Amino acid sequence: MPFEKLDVKKYIDDSLNADPELKQMWDESRMEYAVLGELVKLRKQKGISQVELAEKSGNKQQVISRIENKENSPTLKTLCSLLDVLDYDIQFVPRRESVKVP
Repeated sequence: MPFEKLDVKKYIDDSLNADPELKQMWDESRMEYAVLGELVKLRKQKGISQVELAEKSGNKQQVISRIENKENSPTLKTLCSLLDVLDYDIQFVPRRESVKVP
């Protein structure tokens, strides 16, 4: 039996359009993934290893790895400690209509 070609983007879009609750959860996770992706990017730009970030923030390397691999969500306290090591702050800015979270 041959494999059927699947348009994954269309499948996801159709699923999201059919289920408002799923769409809300998807949208919420997109923002979380974007934040965690930025955290990894900042760490790498600073040339800091996961081990160094863990030591300086008072965490274990495994915690950093799980956060970066999106296996665990950091608490606000953990996120703030990681950003502190990277010399960044959290700021709240108004969302613009045209900006979409990846």
